Amino acid sequence: MSLHLIDYAIIVLYFLFVVGIGVLLKRRMKTSNDFLMSNRSIPLWITSLAFISANLGAQEVLGMAASGAKYGLYTAHFYWLGAAFAMVFLGIYMMPFYYGSKARSVPEYLKLRFDEKTRTFNALTFAVMTVFSSGISLYALAMLMQAFLGWDFDVCIWVAAGIVLIYTYLGGLTSAVYNEVLQFFLIVLGIAPLVYIGLQKAGGLQGLIHNVDNAKLHLWKGMGSAATNPMGVDAFSLVFGLGFVLAFGYWCTDFLVVQRAMISRNLNSARRTPIIAAMPKIIMPAVVILPGIIILALQNQFQGFELPHNANGDVDYNMTLPLLLSKLYPSGILGVGITALIASFMSGMAGNVTAFNTVWTYDIYQSHIKKDASEKHYLNVGKASTVAGILISIATAYVARGFNSIMDLLQLVFSFVNAPLFATFFLGMFWKRTTSNGAFWGLLCGTASAALTHGLTVAEGKGGWLGNVHEFYSGTSQAFTIAGIAFIVCLIMTAVISLFSSPKPESELVGLVYSLTPRQRDSAKVWYKNPLWLGVIVVIITVVFNIIFY
Repeated sequence: MSLHLIDYAIIVLYFLFVVGIGVLLKRRMKTSNDFLMSNRSIPLWITSLAFISANLGAQEVLGMAASGAKYGLYTAHFYWLGAAFAMVFLGIYMMPFYYGSKARSVPEYLKLRFDEKTRTFNALTFAVMTVFSSGISLYALAMLMQAFLGWDFDVCIWVAAGIVLIYTYLGGLTSAVYNEVLQFFLIVLGIAPLVYIGLQKAGGLQGLIHNVDNAKLHLWKGMGSAATNPMGVDAFSLVFGLGFVLAFGYWCTDFLVVQRAMISRNLNSARRTPIIAAMPKIIMPAVVILPGIIILALQNQFQGFELPHNANGDVDYNMTLPLLLSKLYPSGILGVGITALIASFMSGMAGNVTAFNTVWTYDIYQSHIKKDASEKHYLNVGKASTVAGILISIATAYVARGFNSIMDLLQLVFSFVNAPLFATFFLGMFWKRTTSNGAFWGLLCGTASAALTHGLTVAEGKGGWLGNVHEFYSGTSQAFTIAGIAFIVCLIMTAVISLFSSPKPESELVGLVYSLTPRQRDSAKVWYKNPLWLGVIVVIITVVFNIIFY
């Protein structure tokens, strides 16, 4: 794959621009609140784009194209079942608790609702999850640079990590957020034309229909059994594992995305942020999944579109988008496309690192190591944890190298952390009888059950380190099942233990539990400022898409 001078110029210009943002924002980083929480001063349109862009990293742009080639249109379930409904629920029901409690992070909310040990456990597991996600983005970026620039993989890892370190170290969360907005427009500008060119070459929609296996062109057909669809899951596992547990677990409790709403200027903006972000989210499959389906059609019509194999001998679906870019884009446009991918990978990594440094500084360091230090001290700790997060991400990037679909790895990580956590939040917010001991031990049991299930099951050669009790058709199916088991175990154990332990007084739960919190009344006279009406519109459109592409 060869690049021309104009392609290199576009890539270098982007690198200079993102570093420049960090340099310009450096002077505003005077306190830890400025560096880690942007002083809650970001306008609505910025937080909404940052909210969707925080999830538009390597795992989505590269991973969804890979899943599109591996599973076909079934991948759209991650959007029309696994995102939109949960984003609406977050905006309408959960943001008032997060924003109104003045918590600086999701773990800090757990401290207010339950106790310190529950907060600490979540902070530690979340920290592990963020560096894994960051490592996935770094791995994807290094793989892209190796494919297009011809550099050694190890060199790519360190160069990419170094650039992300510079602008996050200088500008903190604000720098990451503004780069996420830039990334959103770069993705649309750099990848959307690829879909158009690819469709034209494949013969349009009719070309897709005639040259792609019909089993990969539907959403719900074949879901009666795991053996009758490419994704290898049945309808119940899909709806419960993805649509409920993983979707709500990720969008409603993952601090990486929730943080983007929490830095809004006021509560109404915080509530509207995820709902407004859901609108472009439900049309993103046309940009990030369709390329994977297009390459299937092109493989049946032309030479040179065959995907390579990774070190394990498996088809490397992660190369779907880079291969299409190299084959379909001319010079100049190729530079824009590669820059769009680089932007998504760097932004995804930066988003995870900024979430990591906030949780580490406030929920671990300040809570357990040094409680009453100066703002300057916590600012320095935030910067030091940024460096540490980058270094750990480099290590996890090599773990991601062993998976043929980074989305499978990501869903597995979420099933360990977000699935049991959502059960804790679900009971804690809507059942005032939930106790601190119930929350902690339920969360611990849920996470342990996820590890046990993974150890006893195998999917595509992964898992089974305790034995092989069951073998799944796909890594996705395994992740959905693990998530469902972790959620149920956490829910049951939390409820049972809560019944045998003492809850907090109701006076301490006002603003933290739904039944004890005054209802939010939207004073806005226009519908587009009312989160409820915006949420209804998103839900209707999503349901219609599920029907159309049945």
